[in-house]
Amino acid sequence: MKAVVSLNSGSSSIKFALYTLGNPDSLTLSASGKIEKIGIAPALRIRSVEGEVLIDRDWPDGASLTHADLLEDLFAWATDHLGDRQVVAIGHRVVHGGTRFAAPQRVDAVLLDALEALCPLAPLHQPHNLAAIRAIARINPDLPQVVCFDTA
Repeated sequence: MKAVVSLNSGSSSIKFALYTLGNPDSLTLSASGKIEKIGIAPALRIRSVEGEVLIDRDWPDGASLTHADLLEDLFAWATDHLGDRQVVAIGHRVVHGGTRFAAPQRVDAVLLDALEALCPLAPLHQPHNLAAIRAIARINPDLPQVVCFDTA
């Protein structure tokens, strides 16, 4: 069964949702969660759509884990627990598309460079959005990633 992930990587948290693909026009929420307190005392919580706690994990105070470290941990957990669901794409919320990008875009190196140049316009958010994209590209380079912009 195919699935897609929606990801919102912020300065101190990563929020995400897993959607199962049904017929061509339907997505069904399967699970959602967040990693909070990044840089302080990270905590990962994932719940099924029914509210069942799938994971509730805390790291110690002062754990110097980056967004990339925590995404690797999340992907390792997902690989072990997704069952018959296969993630076929990830969609990201990105704060700034500048004047060039208003519609969703498939991620490639040229796009990432252009979005990197926009970091001064949203310095508290854009770098974390892009760090998540790069981390996922390292974890699974063949996984398609799409970005959608707040400025669209």
